[in-house]
Amino acid sequence: MFFPIKMKRQNVRTLSLIVCTFIYLLLGAAVFDALESRSEEKQKNELEFIQKQIKQNYNMTDEDFNNLENTIIKLVPHNAGVQWKFAGSFFFCMTVITTIGYGHSAPHTSGGKVFCMIYALIGIPLNLVMFQSVGERLNVLMGFGVKKVKGCLRFKKVGVSHTELCIIGGLANIIITVSGSLAFVHFEKWNFLDALYYVVITLTTVGFGDYVALQKDNVIQEKPEYVFFSIIYILVALVVLASVMNLLVLRLLTLNTEDERREAQEQQEIALRHSAGELNHIDTHMNFYNHNHARGPLLEPHAKGEHRPLCQTCTCNSKARHRTNADSYAVDFNVDTKTAYANNYSPAVYSTLYSEDAEVFDQFLNSDRSGKRASI
Repeated sequence: MFFPIKMKRQNVRTLSLIVCTFIYLLLGAAVFDALESRSEEKQKNELEFIQKQIKQNYNMTDEDFNNLENTIIKLVPHNAGVQWKFAGSFFFCMTVITTIGYGHSAPHTSGGKVFCMIYALIGIPLNLVMFQSVGERLNVLMGFGVKKVKGCLRFKKVGVSHTELCIIGGLANIIITVSGSLAFVHFEKWNFLDALYYVVITLTTVGFGDYVALQKDNVIQEKPEYVFFSIIYILVALVVLASVMNLLVLRLLTLNTEDERREAQEQQEIALRHSAGELNHIDTHMNFYNHNHARGPLLEPHAKGEHRPLCQTCTCNSKARHRTNADSYAVDFNVDTKTAYANNYSPAVYSTLYSEDAEVFDQFLNSDRSGKRASI
């Protein structure tokens, strides 16, 4: 009974997370439906009108227009310059192992596709472990810095709590996000909202690919300092974000560990109480039997043929049927007690009513039949 009840707390927490996630998805779908569906329909109608106008003005067939469309789509990434030289390849590899995956460029050769699959399968776990380890070291460094600051300000308690580290990590993420957005406003000539959108989508490794840095005016070849800044910025920002995520995950694991420790302690306490109760029950019964057997037979015959227990009181806490309960003596009183003893006959009552102490009664029945039975 105890174990399923205590496990229910963790099961409820897991079920709550599942339900909250599903509700969050429903809420997001409803909001995007309200915000984007009308704009999508309007844009679709405008593009279809433009497509019709182009076909009429230039007397183009559907096949010609589709060829022109595919050509333009393929030319879009090449407008940014060469993508697969070393700098561009390095930027692509970073988007692979960080799972950002903008989709601005992708391998087209068979060898490139095979190598990309192998590279991702090895690089993604390696990158996750690296971010986790560096995030932990960063948390230790932040904690050391907070202790030093508290010591300089003469705080009474210089310890660092989990909440303080989360707050500091959150502030660090806000500063890095805003500063990076301002930098991309300068380099990419985006407005602040678009730059902030690009940074957040990148750092969360969503990577839609609608906004991608280093894709204008051949900057990958002509501005290596900007390429270096973009790569370093994304990696550092991801490490800082990983440190905060590490704190949150650690807190969740701590809650689970505390629950498991609490359950183990409560189970141990109940087991100890149960063992103590069993010992007390055994001691009480043995004292009762010693007292009863020292006085004589189990049942005392009376003048009218009645049989009743010698002792009428029992102080044990057991819920089992005792000899103090008259209803528990379903004995066939037509059997003579002395005849039963002489013939070594033990009625079924002894094996059913006293099953908890079968060994004791076996010793009693097999003991000296001279009339002076030693107490067991």
